Amino acid sequence: MPSSRFQCHATPAPALHNGAFATRLMEMLAVPTFVLDTGCRVMIWNKACERLTGVAAGDVIGTRDHWRSFHQSPVPTLADLLMQNRCDELSQLYPLPAIHPAEDGALCAESWCDMPRVGTRRYLAADASPIHDDGGAMVAVVQTLRDMTDEKMAQAALEQLATRDGLTGLANRRCFDDTLHAEWTRALRQQQPLSLLMVDVDNFKAYNDANGHLGGDECLKRIARAVSSEMRANDLVARYGGEEFAVILPNQSLKGAAIVAERIRSRVERLNLPHCDGAIHHGSGHVTVSIGAATAIAAADTSVQQLVAIADAALYRAKHMGRNRISLPLAEVR
Repeated sequence: MPSSRFQCHATPAPALHNGAFATRLMEMLAVPTFVLDTGCRVMIWNKACERLTGVAAGDVIGTRDHWRSFHQSPVPTLADLLMQNRCDELSQLYPLPAIHPAEDGALCAESWCDMPRVGTRRYLAADASPIHDDGGAMVAVVQTLRDMTDEKMAQAALEQLATRDGLTGLANRRCFDDTLHAEWTRALRQQQPLSLLMVDVDNFKAYNDANGHLGGDECLKRIARAVSSEMRANDLVARYGGEEFAVILPNQSLKGAAIVAERIRSRVERLNLPHCDGAIHHGSGHVTVSIGAATAIAAADTSVQQLVAIADAALYRAKHMGRNRISLPLAEVR
C-alpha cells in the first residue's frame, strides 16, 4: 500500500462568490484600486490607492469625497461617469489623448491630477469597469490607476530634444521649418504679413579660433539670450545652423521687422563680447551680428521659399556692406 507520508491535504479554495474574500483580495492588490457603489460612495479604497494618494481608506469609505484625492475642485472620476451614465462628458472632462470607451462598457483615460494630499501633480492612467449582478444590473464600478508620471516626463524630455537646440535651448532647424510653414499657412488664410529675420554672427570663425570651442559656445548662448529677449510671445527664435539664427515674426510688417532687427543688433553689440583677432578688420572691437529681413503678404502666387531666399539675400548684403548692420528688401513680397 502507498505510504501515507506522500498524501496531500488540500485546503478548499474560498468560493468565488464569497464577498469578504473578494474584498480582501482587492484590498491587497498592488494596483491602486477603488470601488464605488450605486450611490457613487466609496466601498473599497485599497492600500495601493492609499500609497498613491496619501489618503487613508477610513477618510473616504462611505463618502463621495474621493475626487478630493485627485483634484482641488470637483471633477468626477471615470467611475462616477460610468455609474451615473454620463459617458458623453468624457471628452470634455478628460481632454488629453488616449481617451477611448472600451467594448465591454469600461472607460479608459489619462490625465494630470493635482493630488492635493501628496502635494505633487501626477499623470495617471485610469480604467473604470462596471460590475453587474446576475440580472445584468450595474451594482458597482471598479477603477484602477497607473502612475505614468515618469513615462510622461521622459516623453516630454524626448519631445524637447526633438525640437530644441542642445546648446542654446532655442528651437532647432526642424522646429523652425515646421513653424514657418504653419505660420505661412495661417498668414495665407488670414491675409496677414509674415516677416523673417536671418541673423548671423560676424566673423565667428575667427572668434572661435581665438577663444576655443568653449568660448565660441558661450558666445552663441549669450547671443541666443539677447535675441530671445526682444521677442513677443508668438515670435519664434531658432538656431538655424552654426552661428546663424532665424526669427519668425507673425503678423509683422517690414517696418516693424526692421525695428526688431535693429533692437537685436544693438542688444548684441551692448553685450561687449571682445573680439580680439587682429588678423581681420573688426571696427567695433566686439562681437556683432548682421541681419537680413524679409516680409511677405502670403498669396497663392508666392511661397515660403521665396521669403527665406529674400531674407538670405538681405543678410548677404548686410555682410557685403561691412557687417554689424541690418539690410532690408525694397518692399514686401506680394
